[in-house]
Amino acid sequence: MNKALIALALGGLAIGMTEFTMMGILPDIAKDLQIDIPEASNLIALYALGVVVGAPTLVAFTAKQSPRKVLLFLMLLFFVFNGLFSIAPNKILLLVSRFVAGLPHGAFFGVGSVVAAKIAKPGKEAQAISVMFTGMTIANLAGVPLGTYIGQHYSWRITYAAISLLGLVTSMAIYFWMPKFPANKKNDIMHQIRYFLRWDAWLMVAIIAIGTGGLFAWISYIAPLVTEVSRIPSKHVPLIMILIGLGMFCGNIMGGKLADTISPSKAAITSFTAMVLCLVVVFFTAHITSVAYPLAFITGLISFSIGPSLQMMLINNARGAETFAAAAGQASFNVGNTLGAYLGAIPITLGYAYNYPSLIGIGMAGIGALLAYVFLIKVVRAKMDL
Repeated sequence: MNKALIALALGGLAIGMTEFTMMGILPDIAKDLQIDIPEASNLIALYALGVVVGAPTLVAFTAKQSPRKVLLFLMLLFFVFNGLFSIAPNKILLLVSRFVAGLPHGAFFGVGSVVAAKIAKPGKEAQAISVMFTGMTIANLAGVPLGTYIGQHYSWRITYAAISLLGLVTSMAIYFWMPKFPANKKNDIMHQIRYFLRWDAWLMVAIIAIGTGGLFAWISYIAPLVTEVSRIPSKHVPLIMILIGLGMFCGNIMGGKLADTISPSKAAITSFTAMVLCLVVVFFTAHITSVAYPLAFITGLISFSIGPSLQMMLINNARGAETFAAAAGQASFNVGNTLGAYLGAIPITLGYAYNYPSLIGIGMAGIGALLAYVFLIKVVRAKMDL
């Protein structure tokens, strides 16, 4: 495997751990800081806000630099502010460092997606991108459970110090393994920004923000779903999370191959449609304990098969603005994270059981499939890309 792709995968591992480990150790952070959990959850929201803000601004700021320098800068920023977060002596510094730690997230995957597509063999671009996102799936499979264990049994500060060091290791891998692509000194940032004056650009934002929200409407409430509806002992929840992570790992690889085989747009429609069917099964079978285990793996697999195809759709549709579009895609994904969790909470607040957020997920994934079909018909065919 190309060492540059391994460097990108390491970055995905580090970013996945800093984003998702927070959910598992939030009570420990709240206890350490002597605040309640709702106040501590601001750390999750601030990171997501950092992703949304950082994706377009850092790409614009670094537009005329070489990809290798940009990726190095982003991971060094990650290293410094995750390290600062791990030793922050007060809440203000904690909140500021958490926000800044989120800034490199979208830009890294945006620049990384373009680099992965460049170094891939012809016809293997989506698979190369899936290798980068493999790091994030490994984070969910192994990194997050390990980080959560360390945070619960020792200190959450040790967890984030280790995550910070992983960012430094990634920086070293990029320095030694990443090809020195020339900087595009003629890169016109206004041209990149003008991409978002096009209706099809906003169609892509809607596909990602709404469609991927279907995943988060389900996974945001996975713990109470399996304990209260499926009647699985709480001590088995980590096993459920590992099965989901394993499914995401396999689904990411499968999604890359699918996008390269049948085209990114068709792969996106297929994955969103499969997600709808899977969430229907979740809704109607959530009360069957034995089904919950294989279904966790299958739902994770299907939900993460969508990533490579969406990234390729963004890159293919934004000639001359590929990096900006790919980074904005990561921002849109985090909007989907927030939107899915928020809308999924509505049936719960109305008194329904924890399988009912899956209905919200069905609607969001279904809209994603429909919008992806509109994109295929109106954009891809118009450009004779079929």
